[in-house]
Amino acid sequence: MDRQNFEAELQRDGYEVLTNTTPGVKVNPEHVHPYDVKAMVMQGALTLTRDGASRTYRPGESFAMPRGCLHSESYGPEGAVVLFGRKG
Repeated sequence: MDRQNFEAELQRDGYEVLTNTTPGVKVNPEHVHPYDVKAMVMQGALTLTRDGASRTYRPGESFAMPRGCLHSESYGPEGAVVLFGRKG
C-alpha cells in the first residue's frame, strides 16, 4: 500500500494521523500504549519486538498493535520515518 492510501485508510477508520522521525540509533525499551496503533515505515527501518518475536519493517511495510500490547522498538543507524495512526 502506498502512503496516500494508507493515510486515507487511517482517516476513514478514525485514527489520528502522525509522523514520527527518528534520526539514528535508538531503542525504546518495553512499553505499552493506551491506544491502538497502525503504522507504515516510510524511510529507514524499525524493528518491533512483541510476543517473543522480532520483525524488522522497511519502507512500504505496515503493522498494527492493539492498545496495551507490550513491545519494544529499535532503530538502526539510518533511523526511520514512520507514518502512524493512533485511536482510542
